[in-house]
Amino acid sequence: MQLEQLHLGPSTINQRLAAVRRLAYEASDSGLLSPELAAGMKRVKGVKQLGVRVGNWLTAEQGRSLVEAPTLETPRGKRDRAILGVLLGCGLRRSELVHLRLEGLQQREDHWAVVDLVGKGGHVRTISVPDWVKKRIDQWTQASGIAAGRLFGSINKRGAVWGGWPDGKGCLVRG
Repeated sequence: MQLEQLHLGPSTINQRLAAVRRLAYEASDSGLLSPELAAGMKRVKGVKQLGVRVGNWLTAEQGRSLVEAPTLETPRGKRDRAILGVLLGCGLRRSELVHLRLEGLQQREDHWAVVDLVGKGGHVRTISVPDWVKKRIDQWTQASGIAAGRLFGSINKRGAVWGGWPDGKGCLVRG
């Protein structure tokens, strides 16, 4: 009832209730909370969500053809393939993508991840990077000569890559 009085949305309320239920479960398992009290907390019902989620989702084949569309013959094509791969393969938001830095891409326990990504609402998260996405990123960084700083920048009409890289010069490659 307190969460409803704060005028929070149903999904936010249900998310917070799920966290409380999980906490009760863990506290009960470790002996900090009686099993009866924990069971009572687990029985608290969530808020009903009205409506139907609408949207058009890509099929697997449509997603595959989308990420394969840009050519590998130009720097712009390599960049675009890497961008589409990161967006679809890692599930990043556009704002997260444009602020992505090469230093944030790290290998952890035999797999690649984007670490300490600050996203929507200031939330910090770590995101797994599939091998096929890492391959596309490697093709882009090799073609552009990026060794540090922002991962994706602009490409002008002549094919020169521009962006906020650490050397301050901006132009790294000509197509």
